[in-house]
Amino acid sequence: MSSQLDTSLRQVAVIGNYQPRQCGIATFTTDLSEALAAAAPASDVFALPINDREQGYAYPPRVRLAIPEKDLASYRHAAEFLNINNVDVVSLQHEYGIFGGSAGSHILALLRDLRMPIVTTLHTVLRQPDRPQRRVMEELAQLSDRLVVMSERSVDFLQQIYGIPAEKIALIPHGIPEIAPNPQRYKARIGLTGKQVLLTFGLLSPNKGIEHVIAALPAIVERHPNVVYVVLGATHPNVRRSDGESYRLGLRRQAHQLGVERNVVFYNQFVGLDELKTFIGATDLYITPYTNAEQIVSGTLSYVVGNGCVVISTPYWYAEELLADGRGVLVPFSAPAAIAEQTIRLLDSPAERQAIAARAFDLGRQMIWPEVAGRYLELFDTVRSESARPTTLMVNTLNDQPQELPPLKIDHLQRMTDGTGMLQHAIYAVPNYREGYTTDDNARALLTAVLLEDFEPDWSPMTTSLATRYLAFLWHAFNPEVGRFRNFMAYDRRWLEDQGSEDSHARALWALGTVVGRSTQPQLRDMAANLFYQALPAAEHFTYPHAWTFGLLGIHAYLRRFGGDRVVQRAGEALADQLLAAYRQHSAPGWRWFSDELTYDSARLPHALLLASQIADKPELLDVGLESLNWLVDLHYPEAEHFVPIGCNGFYPRGGERARFDQQPIEANAMIAACLAAYTITGDVDWHWRAQRTFEWFLGSNDAGLPLYDPATGGCCDGLERGKLNRNQGAESTLAFLMSLLELRLAEQPIELVRGGD
Repeated sequence: MSSQLDTSLRQVAVIGNYQPRQCGIATFTTDLSEALAAAAPASDVFALPINDREQGYAYPPRVRLAIPEKDLASYRHAAEFLNINNVDVVSLQHEYGIFGGSAGSHILALLRDLRMPIVTTLHTVLRQPDRPQRRVMEELAQLSDRLVVMSERSVDFLQQIYGIPAEKIALIPHGIPEIAPNPQRYKARIGLTGKQVLLTFGLLSPNKGIEHVIAALPAIVERHPNVVYVVLGATHPNVRRSDGESYRLGLRRQAHQLGVERNVVFYNQFVGLDELKTFIGATDLYITPYTNAEQIVSGTLSYVVGNGCVVISTPYWYAEELLADGRGVLVPFSAPAAIAEQTIRLLDSPAERQAIAARAFDLGRQMIWPEVAGRYLELFDTVRSESARPTTLMVNTLNDQPQELPPLKIDHLQRMTDGTGMLQHAIYAVPNYREGYTTDDNARALLTAVLLEDFEPDWSPMTTSLATRYLAFLWHAFNPEVGRFRNFMAYDRRWLEDQGSEDSHARALWALGTVVGRSTQPQLRDMAANLFYQALPAAEHFTYPHAWTFGLLGIHAYLRRFGGDRVVQRAGEALADQLLAAYRQHSAPGWRWFSDELTYDSARLPHALLLASQIADKPELLDVGLESLNWLVDLHYPEAEHFVPIGCNGFYPRGGERARFDQQPIEANAMIAACLAAYTITGDVDWHWRAQRTFEWFLGSNDAGLPLYDPATGGCCDGLERGKLNRNQGAESTLAFLMSLLELRLAEQPIELVRGGD
C-alpha cells in the first residue's frame, strides 16, 4: 500500500487519551493520529483527548479540544464543536475506564449528538459484561457506523455475545512502529553488550506475573549466566495511588532472596517511543507472563511480535492468536518451571529463534503504522460514502444545559472541625460551640472525607487527617455495653445520652461501610471494619424505614470491597426485605411510598433499594426503587421547572397538605445521590441530567431565587424559608452541599458490587 492515500476526507477527529498522558490508549491514539496525518497530508487530522485531571496535560498542537473525564456537559459541548467544524469522520478509541459515567457511558452523550459517521476502535471486548457494560456496548454499536477490532476472537465475541452483524465489524491489526534490526547497537546503548536480554514491558501491576519470571531466573542463570532480565515500565498510576510501589519492591526483594539481583534490571519509567525501540531492538527473548487469560489485545505484544522478537507468553487470548502458527511459544499460567525450560531451550537454539523471528516479522509487515493508517483511511472513506446522517446543525440552548459545577472549596468544613470532630451548628459562618457535636454529623463528615479522597488523591494527607478525626469520634461514640452509638456530645466532651437514635446508629454504619469500601488508607479501613462489625448486630432490630435505609447504604458500600461476606450480605437482604414489605403495605395508586408520610431524606429510601438490587438477585428491588424514585421526582418538580423539596415545617402526610417550607439541603443531596445511582445502574442519561438540575437548587434555582451555597465561605445555608434564607451554615447543610458536589464530580465511579474480597 502506498504511504500516502488519495482521500476526499477534509477533517478527521480522533477521540481518546493522548500523550503526554501515560497509558496505552494515549500511546495508541497519538500514534494513530500521526500515522493518519502522514498517510493523508491533505486532510486535517486532530485529536480530542480525555483529561483525567483538572490541570490537563501539555498537549501538542494536534490536540484541538480536551474533554474533562467526569463532566458530562463537556461531552455534549464536544459534540457541538465537532458538528460546527463539519468534521467528516470521528474515530473513537473506546475503553470502558477512560470515560466518565457508569461503564464509561458519558461518551454516549457525545456520540448521540454527532452528525457525521463514527468509527469506533474497541480496545476491550468483554466476554462476560455486567449490565452497564453490555448496555454501553450495545448503544455504542448502534451509534457507530463500524466497530474496529484487533483480533479474531473480538470478532467472534461481538457476533456471538452482543449480536452485532459481521458487516458492521472491521478487523484491523494493532499498529506498530518499525524498528531497524541491529541488536548489538541497541544493547550497547543501554549498557548490555554481550548479555542475553530478556524483556517484559508495560505499566506494572500485580496481574503482570513478573514474579514468575524472577522465580524462573535461578535455573536460567545456572545455564546462561550472562542473562539479564529487564522489567521496563513505571508502576501503573492507579496501583501507585492505592498501594505505592509495594509490588515493585516485592519483586526486588524476591530477586535478592533468590540470588539473581545481578541479573535483573528495573527501568522504572514510562518510556517514549525512541527508548522503547532501543529496548525492543536489544531483546533476545520477550516474556509476557500475564496471569489473566481474558486480555483481548496487547499493544506491547503487538510491538515485539511485529518487529520479529521471539516471545514466550502465557496463553491469554491475544497471545494465543498472535503467536499461532509458530510465531512464538506458550507456557501455562503461573508456571516458573515452564518459563525456565522454554527460555533455556530457546537460548540454546539460535536456529529455532531465527525461524520464529522470521515468521513473526512476516506478520508484522501488515501491522506497521503506514499500513494500518491506510486501512483506517479506506474504512473512513467507505463509511462516509455510506452515511445517511442528517447534516443539520444542532446546538443546545442554555435551557438544555445544566449550570457548570462550582469549584470544590472545603474552608468551612475545616472551620467547623476541631480536635474532637465536626461541630453541629454555626452562627452564620462561625462555629457555635454551645451546641456541641453529634454522631450524625461526624458520620456525614466521614463520608465526605472519603469522597474527597476519591475526588482528589493529591489531597490525601489532608483528607486522611480529617477522616481520622471523624472516625475517632465514631469509635468514641460507640457504647459497647449496649452495642449502640451515642449521638449528642456537649462541647466539653460529655456524652448527653447512653444511646442515640436508630438513625444516628445507621448513619454511622453507612459511614463505616464507606470507609471499608472506598478508602485507600488500610489503617482507616481496618479500624472501620472492626467497628462496623461491632455495630452491625443492632441493625437487625431497627424499626424505622430510614434506619433500614442508612444501614443498607453502609452494607452496600462495605460489600464493594468484601463482596463475599455472607454475614453482611444476609443483613443487607433482611433490611431490603423490610423496606419492600413497608412499600407493599403503604403503596397505592397516587402514593408510591413506604409509609403514610413523606418526611426527611426521602430519596434515600429508593436509593437504598436501587443499591440493594446490586446485592441480591431480586428484580423487585430495582423495580420498586425506580418506581418510587420516579414518583418522588414528579412530586419534587411540581411545575417541572426547579426542584421543590418537601418542607420540614409539617412535611407531607398522606391525604394532607405538603409543607412548602422550610426546605432543607439534605433533601437535595438525597435526590442527587438517588438519581446518580439510577443513572449508574440503568445507564439512562436523563437521571444524570435530573441530578444536575437538582444541584442547581443550591445555586439559586429554587422558590426564592436565592443561592444557599456561599462561595465566599465554602458553607451552605441551613435552609430555605418563605422568601428568605436561614443564613446559619451548620454541619448538616454544608456537608449536604459538599457531598452533592462530590457525588456529581465522581459520577464515573461504578456502583455495581465488587465481588470476591479485597
